[in-house]
Amino acid sequence: MKAVKKNSLLRQWNGPLTNDLVLHPGDFGLGQVPARLKPDATTTVVCGYCSTGCGLTVHLKNGEAINLSADANYPVNLGMACPKGWEALTPLGAPDRGTTPLLRDAKGDLKPVDWPAAMTEFCARMKAVQAKHGAHSIAFLGTGQICTEEMALLGCLFKFGMDAVHCDSNTRQCMATSHVAYKQSFGFDAPPFTCADFEESDVLVFIGANPCIAHPIMWQRVLRNKKSPEIIVVDPRKTETAMAATQHVALNPKSDLTLLYGIANLLVQSGWVDAKFIERSTTGYAEFAEFIRQFTPDKVAAETGLSVGQLYRFAETIHKGKAVSFWWTMGVNQSHESTRTAQAIINLALMTGNIGRPGTGANSITGQCNAMGSRLYANITSLIGGHDFKNPEHRAKVSATLGVSEDKIQTEPNLAYDQIIDGIRDGKIKGLWVIATNSSHSWIHQDSFNDILSKLEFLVVQDMYPTTETAKHAHLFLPAAGWGEKDGTFINSERRFGLVKKIRRAPGQALSDFNIFKLIAQYWGCGEMFAKWSSPEAAFQLMKELSRDQPCDITGVRDYAMLDASGGIQWPLAEADGARLWSQTQPQHAGLAGRGGGSEPAAAGHRDTAALRERRLFADGKFYHPDGRAKFFFDLPRPMLEMPDKDFPFVMLTGRGTSAQWHTGSRTEKSDVLRQLRPEKIYVEINPRDAQQLGIAPNSSVRVASRRGELIATAHVTPTVSPGQIFIPMHYAETNRLTFASFDPHSRQPSYKACAVKVEAV
Repeated sequence: MKAVKKNSLLRQWNGPLTNDLVLHPGDFGLGQVPARLKPDATTTVVCGYCSTGCGLTVHLKNGEAINLSADANYPVNLGMACPKGWEALTPLGAPDRGTTPLLRDAKGDLKPVDWPAAMTEFCARMKAVQAKHGAHSIAFLGTGQICTEEMALLGCLFKFGMDAVHCDSNTRQCMATSHVAYKQSFGFDAPPFTCADFEESDVLVFIGANPCIAHPIMWQRVLRNKKSPEIIVVDPRKTETAMAATQHVALNPKSDLTLLYGIANLLVQSGWVDAKFIERSTTGYAEFAEFIRQFTPDKVAAETGLSVGQLYRFAETIHKGKAVSFWWTMGVNQSHESTRTAQAIINLALMTGNIGRPGTGANSITGQCNAMGSRLYANITSLIGGHDFKNPEHRAKVSATLGVSEDKIQTEPNLAYDQIIDGIRDGKIKGLWVIATNSSHSWIHQDSFNDILSKLEFLVVQDMYPTTETAKHAHLFLPAAGWGEKDGTFINSERRFGLVKKIRRAPGQALSDFNIFKLIAQYWGCGEMFAKWSSPEAAFQLMKELSRDQPCDITGVRDYAMLDASGGIQWPLAEADGARLWSQTQPQHAGLAGRGGGSEPAAAGHRDTAALRERRLFADGKFYHPDGRAKFFFDLPRPMLEMPDKDFPFVMLTGRGTSAQWHTGSRTEKSDVLRQLRPEKIYVEINPRDAQQLGIAPNSSVRVASRRGELIATAHVTPTVSPGQIFIPMHYAETNRLTFASFDPHSRQPSYKACAVKVEAV
């Protein structure tokens, strides 16, 4: 690759260059505000935290974003926002932002270098690892928090351009279970709901979900429900959501699968099933009905710790509901038998016909803002666009659309996240590229993971901050632009493509992930392969064509302007449907070009199109398997792999702490406001009876230990946890010193939620 081409590429992105590829801070970031945004106007963007995908109104002054408010017209949040959304700009101005590439020198210190030096180092050392240990000896760990177009480019660059295979995303930590469960049961990874269903149900069942804290705007949609719904919360802990429920089903930890089979058996034995729907739209019901006969009320009550009366009330509430929706998230997904548990929820919806109608569905609430984008377009566990690696027609389609030789497209899945970690431990993976995730904090059994990193010959971390626990281990740090400093799309829990816009200048020499990937392609020598990927919107057009005739077809979304004017669009929207719906809106929309600022009358008018605002799946009772039917999946429950005993008598539960905390805190900790809304120090919830027996006073220090490590925390004595259980929020770095590394065999998702510990007063 000639230097002049690299020079030209960087000039295109960043403005004038001097001294032959020596760049200056002013050449980077966004430069001036894009012409499509008026200097002192407002525009709407999608929030970059959780999977709710709220619309936020950005207030601009002199072309720079200065403040945010909730967008009253956006169909997801309807003018509401959680604390993280209100403070979304703050992390962009944090004093520890990465502003230049950093390279570890011979003394072991990270020192600033320019982009040409960083790119040369990246490519030379990754190629050296491949030359020494084989093409598959490098891997990347990605994220559900960068734009869909960036995910797509990264996956294609790594597999088609760099001739590597093994890669995964931190989506494996949160949503792999739902991906596999839907794919097996429905024939495609297809969450069927729309957010309006929170307001349309007369019965809502939350299993392992605490939306009051984890997805507060979704919970606000529940509170808008005018049907006075029954709310059933299945959770060992009396969460904030459980406190508002009409029924709190406080089962023993990880007995969910037994409970769900028991409820299904009661429905069958009572004749409370939708026989017509089962006959018309499913397969495997007879075998399932026979299988669950063994889950009698007495057996289920004994194993779950519930009363027989609670079981009957649960089942009868489902039967009496005219529109029953089932919702789950990490309490189900992060389990040693998570896939079958998710499918037990799906089975309940199928057998009662609660799917495809307003207020119904077996509905997985996603974790990260773009985990759905990762599931469909990251080219990791599925071939890009939700295709199948093993399908020759799918490989030929991807090859033709992207202009990539078909022999570069793999025919088998790559290693999953935990298998990549095992590969590092075993010496098979020697180069690792970590993008927008903080594995040193978030990966299960944290101390073991950090010890393993020393086995790598080359570790690259690409992130907003060089101060994350993972970045501190890096040989090379690449500074990335964050949400609000780049263009692209996110796909939320309800399948809605929402628009992300450049509203701030990235600091120093930080580049968008998209441009970093393009730069790596040029230095690697495969830049021509990605010539079509000239911009995020050009990448979106490629993604559209890849989606053609798939369940996730978005060929009807004309461009970013249509997304902007519509308040986001849920897939699927095929080409003919999109053209028809677009033509039915106000005349000025037909001529809308580029991207509006989000405050024009045209945008408001387009949002009145109901067919674009809210669309759910399976209204016709047809699913994505070749026979058009959904399938019942089931297996015998298995006990937790680490049960409490005399040495470690407590079960430790984990979950979200407050709505002001987000994952490992690398962004929320930058906000003074958000820090004041959460406890500063790690704490443990413990039942008063246990506290009394152990001599633990409220707000005193306690030691919590598992077989893998220990921590010191402040005791919060509360009846929200049952005797024999404790709860510690997931956000604190110390928590994953204790967690037990067990994995669901189908999704390879780790079980963060329960392990055996002991507690003692300090």
